[in-house]
Amino acid sequence: MKTELSIIAPLLNEEENVYELYNRLKKVCQKINCSFEIILVDDGSTDNTLQVIEKISKEESELKYISFSRNFGHQAALFAGIQKSTGENIILIDGDLQDPPEEIENLWHKIYQGNDVVYAKRKIRKGESILKKSTAALFYRLLNSITSISIPVDTGDFRIINRNVANELLKMKDHSKFLRGEIAWLGFKESYIEYERESRKKGNSNFGYKKMLHFAIDGITGFSNFPLKFASISGILVSLISFVMIVYVLMAKYVWHQTITGWTSIMVTVLFLGGIQLLSIGIIGEYISRINDNVKQRQLYVIKKTNC
Repeated sequence: MKTELSIIAPLLNEEENVYELYNRLKKVCQKINCSFEIILVDDGSTDNTLQVIEKISKEESELKYISFSRNFGHQAALFAGIQKSTGENIILIDGDLQDPPEEIENLWHKIYQGNDVVYAKRKIRKGESILKKSTAALFYRLLNSITSISIPVDTGDFRIINRNVANELLKMKDHSKFLRGEIAWLGFKESYIEYERESRKKGNSNFGYKKMLHFAIDGITGFSNFPLKFASISGILVSLISFVMIVYVLMAKYVWHQTITGWTSIMVTVLFLGGIQLLSIGIIGEYISRINDNVKQRQLYVIKKTNC
């Protein structure tokens, strides 16, 4: 018998949440009355997350798990779950319970209205700082403005996709994964539901500002060439300004017989030019780094233990 629904949840040091997560996921699957599997991906946890998962899996045949040899990242964990999944429809959900498992029922019904992807859009984000909310909102709006694809704003990875979308997603070999962007790039029919994101009840968030920055860079470099164009345009403009300044200095000295004095103007010019150059080199470096990661063709993750 085919599995109707696969649920994939990445976990990093979530031992306090595993039991509640599994029980709530199982309950909602039983409510919608479908055959299901729950795949928990341990992304290199240093606490007892894996031990708790293994204990539950011995009693619950629907629970499958994947344990990485180290922390390979949230997106790699989701991708591993998709690769191991067998369901006709796949739910992606965070394992910290901020995305309420009960919303899966709404996603499930919506996918059968002729949609290939249904994402969950956050109406309210409880327990998050104003800085985190504002930077996230700014990032998605910026990304939409500089890319040719439309990536839904105010959303995370919490969504349902059908098997056709999953199969196409698995063909994408990008090493630096940005799944919500890749799903949007595929162009399948989308819809959404709105929900209230809960605050974290137990444990601490593992997605700090450093990871957010790396995630944002992956999203921008993976789906937009605008930063490279910006570097090129900046170089052209600075070159034009520099040419005008050179002409002015030569005219002042040899035609008007004036000597331009003062180190302030020199320092401002040098620092401005240096800043533009370093910014451009940094932008190019990010793209080269991405190319380098893909060329090496290393595996996206290493599995230490699994029952899939």
